[in-house]
Amino acid sequence: MSYPATGAGGGANLADILERVLDRGVVIVGDIRINLLDIELLTIKLRLIVASVERAEEMGIDWWRDDPSLSAGARRRELDREDQEQQELARENAELRARIAALEGRRDALEDGKEEAP
Repeated sequence: MSYPATGAGGGANLADILERVLDRGVVIVGDIRINLLDIELLTIKLRLIVASVERAEEMGIDWWRDDPSLSAGARRRELDREDQEQQELARENAELRARIAALEGRRDALEDGKEEAP
């Protein structure tokens, strides 16, 4: 008894299927609900899209462009934003220290009697 050879043909079929899936995309949707005596305790909504990057962009999905862990450009933008925030905080801190010093100077002058209270 002879059996058909496997291996080479299966790989080509799998490659064709994968190409079709990535080209057209596949959406898998599922909801899990846990109820106890008609009281909903937990709902989990699962959404999975399998598609190529090009197909995902055609569908309007491009979250990886703004994710700092996946995009060097997004990471640079995040670092620039953090630097700007640090510079703003340093400027605000310097202004507040100057105001405190001025207020302490007025307080000291009032205590010494050199200046009258407003």
